[in-house]
Amino acid sequence: MPTNLAIDDDLLQEALRVGGRRSKRETVNEALAEYIRRRRRRQFSKLFGTIDFREDWDRSRRPMR
Repeated sequence: MPTNLAIDDDLLQEALRVGGRRSKRETVNEALAEYIRRRRRRQFSKLFGTIDFREDWDRSRRPMR
């Protein structure tokens, strides 16, 4: 899906240099993938402290499916 974006040239050049990618397209795709991974981790980390933990739970005693 072709898309036109107004991206800061200095920022893109630094991302190209730091990321070691050959093209702007590869750099932007990698940056978007990293952004998504980080956001998903952030959402997951919000669950800490909200899930009950059973110290007596033993995985080996779990019924097989």
